[in-house]
Amino acid sequence: MMMNKQTEKQWKNKKSAASKSTGSFFKEVLNILFSVAIAYILFLLIRAYLFFPFQVVGPSMYPTLQDGDRLILNRLGSIDRFDVVVFPAPDQEGAKENKEYVKRIIGMPGDEIVYLDDLLYVNGEAVEEHYLESLQAEKEDSTLTPDFTLMDIPESDSYQVPEGMYFVMGDNREASKDSRVFGFVSEELIEGTTSLRIWPLNRAGFLEKNE
Repeated sequence: MMMNKQTEKQWKNKKSAASKSTGSFFKEVLNILFSVAIAYILFLLIRAYLFFPFQVVGPSMYPTLQDGDRLILNRLGSIDRFDVVVFPAPDQEGAKENKEYVKRIIGMPGDEIVYLDDLLYVNGEAVEEHYLESLQAEKEDSTLTPDFTLMDIPESDSYQVPEGMYFVMGDNREASKDSRVFGFVSEELIEGTTSLRIWPLNRAGFLEKNE
């Protein structure tokens, strides 16, 4: 009889241990699932409000950016002259296209922009565009950027960039559809700036500043 009680006690102990082990396993699984859910929510928040990836399509920003380059877009911070920005294409036909452009800020609100003899003038002062040097070297004696003023662009009735708007251009001036074609870009449309390329790996790093 004593042996039976001892066996019963051992069986209960084993059952209790197994129950605790099962409970511990499920608790660990729940903790993992909770951690994954939190990480995913943080990822969505970061993507929506801070940073998100963007892929370049087309040659309009060559040689700074090339088709297929992957960038990290920063949704925070101010917009400065010569920043590279991303925005929905103003000239897309229908919402189904969902096309986005990546261009460079040339004119800030209130700026007077003029191109003359392949040189940029901002508010009457000549400004070098160092990011164009390799393209200008390829062109040699020909012009990369034809002469124009802001009065020559669509829907413009002034020599200055309107408040709340930006004048943008692609670095590859001969292969870029930009503000010369579709006019100014509203600040509200700009999704963010980018200065970091993450792909391809052999060209990964920060984009060169216009200094």
